[in-house]
Amino acid sequence: MIPTVVWGTGNVGRAAIRAVAAHPALALSAVLVHNPAKSGRDAGELAGLGHPLGVAASVDITAVLAERPRAVVYAASGDIRPDDALADIGRAIRTGAVVVTPSLYPLYDQRNAPPELRDPVLAAVAEGGGSLFVSGVDPGWGNDVLPLLVSGLGTEVDVIRCQEIFDYSTYEQEDSVRHLIGMGHPMDYQPLMLAESVPTMVWGGQIRLMARALGVELDEIRETSDRRVLEATVSTRTMGEFAAGTQGAVRFEVQGIVGGEPRIVIEHITRIHASCAPDWPSPPDGVGAHRVVIEGRPRIEVTVEASDEGENRSAGGNATAVGRLVSAIDWLVEAEPGLYDALDVPLRPAVGRLGRRPA
Repeated sequence: MIPTVVWGTGNVGRAAIRAVAAHPALALSAVLVHNPAKSGRDAGELAGLGHPLGVAASVDITAVLAERPRAVVYAASGDIRPDDALADIGRAIRTGAVVVTPSLYPLYDQRNAPPELRDPVLAAVAEGGGSLFVSGVDPGWGNDVLPLLVSGLGTEVDVIRCQEIFDYSTYEQEDSVRHLIGMGHPMDYQPLMLAESVPTMVWGGQIRLMARALGVELDEIRETSDRRVLEATVSTRTMGEFAAGTQGAVRFEVQGIVGGEPRIVIEHITRIHASCAPDWPSPPDGVGAHRVVIEGRPRIEVTVEASDEGENRSAGGNATAVGRLVSAIDWLVEAEPGLYDALDVPLRPAVGRLGRRPA
C-alpha cells in the first residue's frame, strides 16, 4: 500500500479523500487542512463519507511531511496563491513524494512552462527524488486524453473542439465565480480570467499538448471572448444573489491556429443562470457537461456528464479530475522521478475497483 496524504479539504480535497480511500493500492496516511477548526476531525467526516476513516486532519505540515509519505494529492487552490502552491508542492517533492495536483495551470504543459515555475520543480525533483504530475478536467482530460482518443476514430479530421458548458450557480467557490470570472459584476469590470493572455496561460498548454500528440505545428494561439448581461436578478443556493444588469454569462475560445485556420479549439460557455444567453450552446440537461466535437468525416460528438455530492455537476467534474490524478499515483511511484504531463501518464482502467467499496 502506498501511504498517501491529501493536502486540502475543499471542493477538490473532499473528492481526493474519497478517491484515495477507494483505491486498492493506496492508504490514506494523513490529511492536511488550513483551517484550525477542521484540525482533529476525521477524514471520513470531512469528505462526507458518512463513516470514519480513522485519520484525523492536521494543520502541522512539518510533522506530516516528516513521515515521508510516498504520495501527496495537493488539493489546495493555486488560482489566487500560485507562489504559495508552488512552494508547498516543492516542499513535498523534496521529501521524495510523488505529487499530483490540479493547482498550477502553467505546468499542465510542463515542457513549455515558464522557467520560474519549471526550474524550482526540477530542482526539488533532483534534491528529493519525488515527481510531479499536474492535470485536471478542463484544463485536463477534457482537452487532452479524451479528444486525442476520439480523434483516432476519424478518417478525416478538420477541427477538434473541446467545450465546457456549465451553469456555475452550484459551484461553491464564490471568489472564483464572482471575481476571477466576473459573474455579478458590472459589465465594465475586467474579469481576470478574461484579461488578455490569461486564457492562453490557462488553456494554451492543452492546445500545445494536443498539437504535439497530433504531430502538427502551431502558427499561433488566439483568444476570443464575449459576455452577456443578466436581464433579471437571480438567486443561487451557494452564492446568494446576482443582480440584473451585471454579467451573467461568458463565452471564450482559445484557438490553436494551423495553416492559418483554427484547428484545435477549447471553448468555454459559462452561465450563472440558464436564462442568460439562451442562443449560446447549452448542455443536454441545462446544468453542465464537457463535450468533444470532431469536425470531419465522420463528424463525432462525445458528451460527458458527471455528478457527485447529491447530483452536483460541479462536484462531479472535480471528482473526475481527482480520479485522473489519484489513478496515476501507483504508475508514478514505479516511474523514474521527474516532471510529467498528460501525454506521459496513461489513463488506465479502474483495475481492482469494479464493484469495490472502501471498508
